[in-house]
Amino acid sequence: MENASEYLFPLVLAAALTVIVLARLNARLASPALSIINRWLRCIALSGGAAWLLKRTGASDRPCWLLALVCLLVWVLAETLYNWMMIKALSLSPLPLFPHYTASTLGDEWPTHPRFLKVRDWLRAHGFARVQTLRAEISPELYLRVSVYQDEAAAMRLQITFLPQAGGALALCASFSTRMLNGWRYVTDNLFLPFAGFYPENWLVERNPWRVSLESLHRRHRARLARRGEIIHPWDGEPLEELNAQQREMDRLNTELGFLLPPAQRAEHGKITYEGRFRVWKEIWSLNYLGRSARYE
Repeated sequence: MENASEYLFPLVLAAALTVIVLARLNARLASPALSIINRWLRCIALSGGAAWLLKRTGASDRPCWLLALVCLLVWVLAETLYNWMMIKALSLSPLPLFPHYTASTLGDEWPTHPRFLKVRDWLRAHGFARVQTLRAEISPELYLRVSVYQDEAAAMRLQITFLPQAGGALALCASFSTRMLNGWRYVTDNLFLPFAGFYPENWLVERNPWRVSLESLHRRHRARLARRGEIIHPWDGEPLEELNAQQREMDRLNTELGFLLPPAQRAEHGKITYEGRFRVWKEIWSLNYLGRSARYE
């Protein structure tokens, strides 16, 4: 145990170098899986590095493992405060949680990166045709763009959203939706952004942040439908009308259930209640370090 600090340094150095390499790689790939791995390695590098520095400078004679644990707890506390401040800022900001969509006049803006072009080829090969391209204004110069696709039988609708990431990379998020004749709606997506709010009772939502592949996500959605064996109610009407109605319903439901404050109070106190902020905080930790979101069925 006396020489523990000597063995700790190369491990910390290796973890730190791996963090740098993965961060540069993920700047191009925008992979949630790499992000999760990188966060764990960053925790190891920071807590281990701080423990090694304390031992090296003689600031403490405690065992290395204990110093590393204390440093890890300090990092967790710092990240907790940071996340809570970001949630509060989001609540007080003018950014809409359930934005209103309009039809996009710019058409289907598809990135030219090879990995995204392969997704477009997959859509064509599996009979998915574009139904509508939508956009929602998040801020005066920022729009959220969604391309809605539908299979030949109108049994599945697929929403594809490209989310900008740090470093200029783009992440593709997909959401498969199927309606049943008995009123249930099955949603299978790979969104990695925290929501933590409430869905309607007839929605069966499964989030799979680890499933980056559209083929894997599609296979998972079909497996869920086959397991239930219910009669599918084909989609009809334009996605724009359905999506905006869905946004209004989500806002109403989450206000009634205490996730959002009533509209009259939001200008002064923010959009999200304290209970809602706590739910978002928990989901951020779960998504960031476990790649899991709350299950809704």
